Amino acid sequence: CGQHFKHFILNKNVSRSGGSQPFLYRYLFLFSKPFYGSSYRRFQLMRFSIEEINNSSSLLPGVTLGYNIFDHCSDTQNIPGIFNILSGKDPIDPWATRHGNVTKVTAVVGAFTSPVTRTVAPLFMPSHIPLISYGASSSIFSQKLNYPSFLRTVHPNKDVVDVIVHMLQHFQWQWVAFLHIDNDYGNDGRNVFMKMIQDKDICLAYTKKLDENTNYTTIFKQIQIQNIQVIIVFATERVAENVIEFAIEMNVTNKTWIAVDAWSLNKKIPKLSGIRNIGTVIGVAEPDVTIPGFNKFIRALEIENQPGEFCNQFCNCSDLNRSEIVRAENSFNFPVYAAVHAIAHALHNTLQCGDKKCHKNSTSPHMVLSELKRSNFSLLDHTIEFDRNGDPRFGTFNIIFWNSSGEAEVVGVHKFQPSSHFSVNESKIQWHNSVPSSVCSSECQPGFRKSLVGIHKCCFKCVICPSSTYINSSEDQYTCLSCDETEWSPEASTACNKRVVEFVPFEDAIAVVIMVGTVCLVGLCLLTSVLFGLNFNTPVVRSAGGPMCFLVLGCLSLSSISVFFFFVKPDVASCILRYFPFLLFFTVCLACFVVRSFQIVSIFKIVTHYPSLHRLWVRYHGQWLVVLTAFILQGTLLLIMYTSAPPQPYSNSLWHKDKTILICELNLKVYSASIALFCFLCFLCFVFSYMGKELPKNYNEAKAITFCLILLILTWIVFATVYILYKGKYIHAVNASAILCSLYSFLTWYFLPKCFIIIFRPEKNTQEYFQGLIKTYNITNN
Repeated sequence: CGQHFKHFILNKNVSRSGGSQPFLYRYLFLFSKPFYGSSYRRFQLMRFSIEEINNSSSLLPGVTLGYNIFDHCSDTQNIPGIFNILSGKDPIDPWATRHGNVTKVTAVVGAFTSPVTRTVAPLFMPSHIPLISYGASSSIFSQKLNYPSFLRTVHPNKDVVDVIVHMLQHFQWQWVAFLHIDNDYGNDGRNVFMKMIQDKDICLAYTKKLDENTNYTTIFKQIQIQNIQVIIVFATERVAENVIEFAIEMNVTNKTWIAVDAWSLNKKIPKLSGIRNIGTVIGVAEPDVTIPGFNKFIRALEIENQPGEFCNQFCNCSDLNRSEIVRAENSFNFPVYAAVHAIAHALHNTLQCGDKKCHKNSTSPHMVLSELKRSNFSLLDHTIEFDRNGDPRFGTFNIIFWNSSGEAEVVGVHKFQPSSHFSVNESKIQWHNSVPSSVCSSECQPGFRKSLVGIHKCCFKCVICPSSTYINSSEDQYTCLSCDETEWSPEASTACNKRVVEFVPFEDAIAVVIMVGTVCLVGLCLLTSVLFGLNFNTPVVRSAGGPMCFLVLGCLSLSSISVFFFFVKPDVASCILRYFPFLLFFTVCLACFVVRSFQIVSIFKIVTHYPSLHRLWVRYHGQWLVVLTAFILQGTLLLIMYTSAPPQPYSNSLWHKDKTILICELNLKVYSASIALFCFLCFLCFVFSYMGKELPKNYNEAKAITFCLILLILTWIVFATVYILYKGKYIHAVNASAILCSLYSFLTWYFLPKCFIIIFRPEKNTQEYFQGLIKTYNITNN
């Protein structure tokens, strides 16, 4: 009378009233070497269940269930017994022709373990004999193609593992060891566990099969080396006892042990000496369902006092007493009770039983199987149903904790129906110190990404996300995502912030000052033009360039148009107009000053030495040809360049991490020809004006032009320096100021001194005065 049960129901024509009614025999195989009180209790519960049904007036009225019980000692000894059951009293002849239904087996309850069930189940499947197990939880039995007539009243491994995974997630245990018995039950549990944690933050740090040759010293040393604090033991009672005994012997301390339903309610292990030192034991267990009348049945039990034939095996039951049976571990009791009642209800429906009698007197296994699959009845506040795989659709799991008294105290529950729900009352758990932590690497701080170290996803180092990136840990914990161009973020960010978009608008104070200065420039150019027009024939106006002065003043005014477009939101049109008027019309101004510098030098130096060259210059209006050529050439270059690659508005997010500066992107390589012409005219102007530096002091236009060019060059050097050093929205204002200063340099230092002479020193604006200066220069240089 040992550990594992297998029950067989046979059909025989004997009834309670002595008439011809079905009489059902049940055979139970028990495989046992050591004696387990929990198994003996389940054996007696099976007997109680059948007697309860036989005494019922509503379930199978007029029908008596009989049973026969066998102890399953080993696979080899089990097979002949099964053959005898399947064949009746006659031996099986595999070569004989089969006539009708030889076996009288109607249904089978068992076996307790997955390995034993896997051994015997194929023998019943071809005949579709129902096989209901109350303990075999391996996932393989859910495969209906191989096990079409298999059902069970115990939850499969996937449900047990699901509870364990919920437990690990609840306590945030990520780094675990999984020790399992080396058989169908344990190997399946490991495979299901590995599959279930694939998409979760749980890592299987260490796993090991357990058998009679297991080296526990090596196992616990490895667990210690890997700093694993949580150990799952997926094994039977006998193997679990070995694991815990060796852990105590090797002084393994302060661990958290997770027990599965196979041993979580074990009565022996919690009483072991030193069990408190190993740490905290929590586990998954079948609920303790009180079966009315069972304890009374045990107390009234007649127990053999002498060794002898018992349970179809030789069993020494002299040490048994009723109190021990009552106190024995009661795991898997309700699954046994439910299995027996499920068959009884299936028979009740198959035999078309009513309240007083059954209307049929015969049945077959496949008919019983069909009714079993449709089971739907209430039993001790449970609705007994099976899903299409033959797995139960009823029941819950308790979360238990081994308290200081060695009792399994319920601290939580996991419900499967109508939906999965897990809950634990942590206040009831007495941890060894505090709630333990079992991780390979501590969680990263917000704004840090995980960089894997090794093969496990739980082992990583934390790397800070740089600026302009962020991490969304709920979606991807391993990648820092780049912010959009319109966003920014500091280091270690979990979200991006919108960039502040900046440009200099019209209403900005600096913009207003610059635009007022531009309007003043245009006004001064206009007034100068009027003054020069009124004094057109005077020596000062004639020496300043005569008619060309009006062209220069007009081009200075037109060049100033560019300034206004620096203070609007950049678009293609405004970007073009920021540079086009200035580059085109200021080129004309420079060409005029090149011509004027050349004329001044030619008057005093070239005419004397090269009179023919001067005559050609005057005859063909060389000054206007030069200006027109410069205008056409620059206009053509700008047209080609603006057509092929116009300046584009650009959102510059490189200068500031939290701002976007709206600028116009100008490709200097494309505009290099235009800028080169601009610089070439400056160079010529500077050369010619420098050649005239020794001309009469009061008649030295060349010196004024030279000074204007120096101011122009200094202005753009300052702008280039500021552009390199300063990165902000006011770079537009700086650019506009550079253009305005370039224009003012010529207006202020070339035209305004002449206006001063015309207005305040009229005595110097006479023909005699200028001729006197020229005579003095000629005498001095001769």
